[in-house]
Amino acid sequence: MNLQNVKGSMDYLPEEQILRNKVTNILSNMFENYGYLPVETTTICYYDLLASKYAGGSEILKEIYKLNDQGKRNLALRYDLTVPFSKIIAMNKGINLPFRRYEIGKVFRDGPVKVGRNREFYQCDVDVCGIEGQYVEAELFEMAVDCYHHLGIDIYIEWNNRKFLSGLIQECGISKEFTSSVILSVDKLAKIGEAGVRKELEEYHISGDKLDKLFNFFKIDLSVLEKSFSNSNNELLKSGIEEILTLNNYLVELGLKEAKFTPYLARGLEIYTGTVWEVFDKEQNVTCAIGGGGRYDNIITNFIADGNIYPAVGMSFGLVPIVEILRKKTENKENKLYDLYIIPFDKKTESISLMLANKLRNKGIKVIIEMNHKKIKKCFDWANKKAIPYVTVIGEDEMKNQKLNLKNMKTGNSTEYSLNDIDNIVNIIKR
Repeated sequence: MNLQNVKGSMDYLPEEQILRNKVTNILSNMFENYGYLPVETTTICYYDLLASKYAGGSEILKEIYKLNDQGKRNLALRYDLTVPFSKIIAMNKGINLPFRRYEIGKVFRDGPVKVGRNREFYQCDVDVCGIEGQYVEAELFEMAVDCYHHLGIDIYIEWNNRKFLSGLIQECGISKEFTSSVILSVDKLAKIGEAGVRKELEEYHISGDKLDKLFNFFKIDLSVLEKSFSNSNNELLKSGIEEILTLNNYLVELGLKEAKFTPYLARGLEIYTGTVWEVFDKEQNVTCAIGGGGRYDNIITNFIADGNIYPAVGMSFGLVPIVEILRKKTENKENKLYDLYIIPFDKKTESISLMLANKLRNKGIKVIIEMNHKKIKKCFDWANKKAIPYVTVIGEDEMKNQKLNLKNMKTGNSTEYSLNDIDNIVNIIKR
């Protein structure tokens, strides 16, 4: 048998998984600080649920993993965490709105595999259903800055409004039937430039004058936005401008200088109905977006279809690029997996080693005990390899005198401590 992972899936060894856990733990704590509560939804869904209710059409259906159970029912693996979020609201009629939730879980996409894009991966999502307007959007921006700050990543946010962008395209005289196609192309403006976007749009035979007008609009400063279109009768455009100015007022009052209005940003998917944003690393350790979100007022409303309106907004935090950034930031630093390595000299000292380890673990010290009776030199070599900062050997003398010699592996110095002075030992190790 040729042992290998399924293409587009990965195993994570302890060093990698510890870093991933650190990220998800920080994010979970931050989400709860902002009132978002954890849920866990089913990985396996009915295929019809995903196929008939998911916004985006047939392209998405091509990437859904399909399967059948023993009852011949058509099932599928979830493609993202948005449909399961919608399902929770639809199935729990007594749920109180607004409903804020976060979920960190695996999703599956049977699509092309490339760097940064797997077929099995985690999404870290926060969403709220039941709140209209820009007030909650401003809080999400604030939360994004806060989350990445706690992760040790300096970020900036590019943001826009889909009503404004769609209205802008129509204001240029471009036919409504081409709006989605134009949006998909202009969303790539930062990557392929104006010439690249124009080339992509050639097949729609949009006149050069109309495109010139559109690209000139993208250069308008936020401060003159309302004045520039004061004479327009384009209600979609005006609605977008009103939402932009309202959100910007909140951002100014909050002092969120990390947020930058970007009039061509679209985030591709047609589900978005208002504000959209993407998060980037200021230091450019990775160049792709490391998070993003937007308002999607129609998807849950259409999903449930009970005559009520279910406005929703949320964002995703990119676990893969976040971990990549943190790995680059720490690649020249020691990655400590354990705080202390206890080496029993012989079988007589195994029990006291277990008791010492238990006392230290109760104080929050990560302890590993040598249990294979390797030679002392090999134990110290292993400790150096694993960047364990402290090592102690427990022999008969230590057991008899109730003392231990704590060796600092970085300096090579050893200091004797009383086994009864656990708090002092803990303070030294945590220092």
